[in-house]
Amino acid sequence: MEEITEEPGALVERVAALDIGKATLTACLRVPHEDKPGARRQEVRTCATLTPALLELRDWLICQGVTLVVMEATSAYWKPPFYLLEDDIECWVVNARDVKNVPGRPKTDKLDSVWLARLAERGMLRASFIPSPPAAPAGGPDPLPAHLDPGTDPGKSSAPRNCPETPRSSCPR
Repeated sequence: MEEITEEPGALVERVAALDIGKATLTACLRVPHEDKPGARRQEVRTCATLTPALLELRDWLICQGVTLVVMEATSAYWKPPFYLLEDDIECWVVNARDVKNVPGRPKTDKLDSVWLARLAERGMLRASFIPSPPAAPAGGPDPLPAHLDPGTDPGKSSAPRNCPETPRSSCPR
């Protein structure tokens, strides 16, 4: 659904907000209107949280020139959209407490995503800290303990002798 609104100048020109649930997410896109200076075009879409749908969402956001995506989710449902989008668009995960501290505001996924987008475009949100994944050591993965390493002397190994030898790359971690 697309709407046109007259609003004061925004800090973030092209923003999207995601309200993420387990099976679906609601995305609100807010960008400048093409024909009306000072007006904003807003579009709300709902999509599945499966990888093909998230890739389609990413393509749509990139085509719209979105520079910031903010997302709010309970539990760890933010992870798939975040990790699929972060290489192409700046992504923020925001704390639900910071977003929903407005008494009397109706609660639906659509309204939440619109509210989140409006807060984001005005610079009223802060990103939660998301640590980067740990880098692998320069020498590769950690070595296997001697009793599990097939390259060690079998006489000194504490592993049972009837275990088949497995290449290191296929050992479960």
